[in-house]
Amino acid sequence: QVQLVESGGGLVQAGGSLRLSCAASGRTFRRYAMAWFRQAPGKEREFVSAINWSGIITYYPDSVKGRFTITRDNAKNTVYLQMNSLKPEDTAVYYCAAREDYIGSIRSPDYDYWGQGTQVTVSS
Repeated sequence: QVQLVESGGGLVQAGGSLRLSCAASGRTFRRYAMAWFRQAPGKEREFVSAINWSGIITYYPDSVKGRFTITRDNAKNTVYLQMNSLKPEDTAVYYCAAREDYIGSIRSPDYDYWGQGTQVTVSS
C-alpha cells in the first residue's frame, strides 16, 4: 500500500511558476512509476506527466511539453512537477499517482494509487 500526499499548489499569475511535490509512504518507492494528472471543473482527468522508476524516462503531452518537468528523488520518496510559463488553461486540481510497475503510462487506469490532489489556479 502506498499513500501519496501532494503539496505546492496555489494561485499564480499567467507566466509564473509553481513546483508541486508528492511525498509517498513506504520503502518501495523506487519500484513505482509515478505520474501527474489534472482535472479541471467539468472536464475529464487529463494526463500531465509520468516518470519511470529510475527517473531516466519521462512522458509529456504536447500541451505541457517544454513548460513542465517531472523529476523524482528516490532517497526522499518524492516526485516533483516543475511548472513554468503557466497559462490560465493549466488551472485544475493536480493529482499524483503511483503505478506498481517500473515503466510509466499515460493512461490513468494503469495507476494503482492516487493522492487527494492540490489546486492550481492561474490567473490571467
